[in-house]
Amino acid sequence: MAPIKVGDKIPAGLTFVATTNSGDVNACAIPKQLKSEDVLGSGKIVLFAVPGAFTPTCHLQHLPGYVKHADAFKAKGVSNIYVTSTNDIFVLDAWAKHEKADGKVSVLADGNGEFAKAVGMHLDLSGNKMGADRTKRYALIIENGVVTYVGEGDVDVSGAEAVLTKL
Repeated sequence: MAPIKVGDKIPAGLTFVATTNSGDVNACAIPKQLKSEDVLGSGKIVLFAVPGAFTPTCHLQHLPGYVKHADAFKAKGVSNIYVTSTNDIFVLDAWAKHEKADGKVSVLADGNGEFAKAVGMHLDLSGNKMGADRTKRYALIIENGVVTYVGEGDVDVSGAEAVLTKL
């Protein structure tokens, strides 16, 4: 599938797994399934994707930038910032807690890579022994379910600072 582009609607009917617990570091994630259209279909949303939680670039550069600049995103009218990965919700929840992202960046697990495949951002890292179902590194700005920005690639186009300049 061709990668999603500006002007495309977010695909409907796909399931993410989120967590319903607070940022309590001692609490395990309580999984909750959410439909893509319910999460990404209204308001101004920033969704960024990483190949894996706790991997070097994702952990040291990608998520921390969004946590650091969460208030700047809110000031530009962004209602929610989400990070997605093909990790399971328990790994993503632990990563968000470790990075103190609660209330700033919410996690959406795409464990089977359904969303990544549907938006043309699937990545096979089996050659690196990281699994066949991963997601590329990218960021989207979505307004009422329609993509207004696509930054596919390194942090210089998908990181918080780059995305802020596109709002």
